[in-house]
This record gives sequence, structure tokens and C-alpha cells, in this order.
Amino acid sequence: MSDVDQAAFRQAAGQFPGGIVVVTTGAGHAMTVSAFASVSLEPPLVLFCAEKIARFHDAVLAADAWAVSILAEDGEKTARWLATRGRPLEGQLDGLAHHPGPVTGAPLLDGALAMLECQTFAVYDGGDHSIVVGRVIGVGAPADPSPRGPLIHHSGRYRRLSPAED
Repeated sequence: MSDVDQAAFRQAAGQFPGGIVVVTTGAGHAMTVSAFASVSLEPPLVLFCAEKIARFHDAVLAADAWAVSILAEDGEKTARWLATRGRPLEGQLDGLAHHPGPVTGAPLLDGALAMLECQTFAVYDGGDHSIVVGRVIGVGAPADPSPRGPLIHHSGRYRRLSPAED
């Protein structure tokens, strides 16, 4: 057990803004993730963290391949739904526009800013989370990219970037 106050740690760590992604498996399991990062260009690697008690944790470890959809600023409703604990295991993506990834078959969300298809490269213990590292085996972007910014999470809330000033 740590001597650090968990609430104080959570508040302090929440001051670092992070982008919001949705990670999916070929079986249609999905989860909103804020702990996501690129790791390496050669080989191309990314990582995300999955809470060990989440149902998605075991689903993604069993899947071997998965996909990441980087949410745009208009994706808050999707992010909230896929972060809801206890939502039905089947049909999580019903009502959300998506298509199967051409490489892994894992669902990719239409309208995402970018999409990555990954194969699990390594899994590391990260306390109450697992750190899942994936080798990127496919990259996609919308055919008609619109000038939208990313959805971010900061200080316990979903936020959007302010428009850049010229």
C-alpha cells in the first residue's frame, strides 16, 4: 500500500491532458481509453493501459489483435458510452457508425481522426492496470478529413481544444 493519497494523486495526474481513443477487438468489445501513447517508429508501437478489473482487459488480452480509433471533438457521447461500467457486453457498438478494419477485422469508428490496427507486442504489469503494447500493422484516416480537433480529457472532464488564433 502506498503512502500517497489516491484522491490527491488522481487530481494531480488529471492535470495532464490526454487524448481520447476507443480500443476495440474483433469480437466487438470496446473501451474508452485516455492512457494511450505512441512508443516507437521502428517498429511502429503504441501502448494503452487497461484496468485489470475491467471486462475489456481480459477480452483484449485474449484477442491478440485490436484497433484504436482516435476520437474527434464531437465524440464525447461515444466516449461516455464506452466508458460506462456495466454496459451490455453484446452490441456495444450498435448505434455507432463503424466498419471492420481491413487488416484485423476489429471495428474502426467512422469519423475518427485516425485509426490504427495493432497486434499485441507485449503486456506489462502496471499495478492495477496492464500496459498493453501493440505493433501497428495498419493505419487509416477518414477519406474526407474535416477540420476537427481531438477530444481530450483534462481535470476529470472531456474538453475540446480552443480554435487556434492566427
